[in-house]
Amino acid sequence: MLVENEMTSCPVTVKMSSTVLEAAEIMLANRISGLPVVDDNGVLVGMLTEADFLRRHELDTDRRRTWLQGWFTSPGRIADEYVRTHGRLVEEVMSSPVIAIAPEASLCDAVNLMERNKVKRLPVISAGMLVGIISRSDLLRALARAEKSPIASPEDAQVQRAIETELSKQSWSRNGFISCQVRNGIADLTGTIFDERERFAARVAAENVAGVKGVTDHLTWIDPYYGVALPPQLGEEGHR
Repeated sequence: MLVENEMTSCPVTVKMSSTVLEAAEIMLANRISGLPVVDDNGVLVGMLTEADFLRRHELDTDRRRTWLQGWFTSPGRIADEYVRTHGRLVEEVMSSPVIAIAPEASLCDAVNLMERNKVKRLPVISAGMLVGIISRSDLLRALARAEKSPIASPEDAQVQRAIETELSKQSWSRNGFISCQVRNGIADLTGTIFDERERFAARVAAENVAGVKGVTDHLTWIDPYYGVALPPQLGEEGHR
């Protein structure tokens, strides 16, 4: 899945010359928690989010330091914090430079960027211009659509191959001790596991394959230290 298919096109923006109050009103009116900041030519220059409003002198939430903390904090950092808590214009409190992504990037790339940089949204840039924004809520909507999409019903052999392929990709099942047989859309998991967490992972792997109507669990757990084998507990066997 690509960013361009899930992003919000023509996002609401704010000028860097706007006031903080104007930016706050735009966010409230549009029920959004982040705003791309553009210059007079429409070029992206920063981001403004709810986090930028947490420390404000109007709210009496600007940072307080003990004398010892103040001693170890550089004057430059304190001055920077003063600007962010007292600044009246967007350009004074926005975050810059901006972490952005291309529309042809995958959703996986977007998620990796969000996690690595601890941000909740990414501006989407094409040919130097802002064309959209993708946020956590966009990913949530994409997930909801995927869950509602009609599921095909391929033949059992195809379903079985798909499950086996997925299992072969995972480090916890590459030992080949987990097998699967599909009949009438029901995936029957058999074999041995050495960690109970592998049982749930195998179920999830099977459930996520198109055409699977249910999963039965006949996996046997073997204690890797004592070699004791235990069948599935009562209630773990059967359809899920």
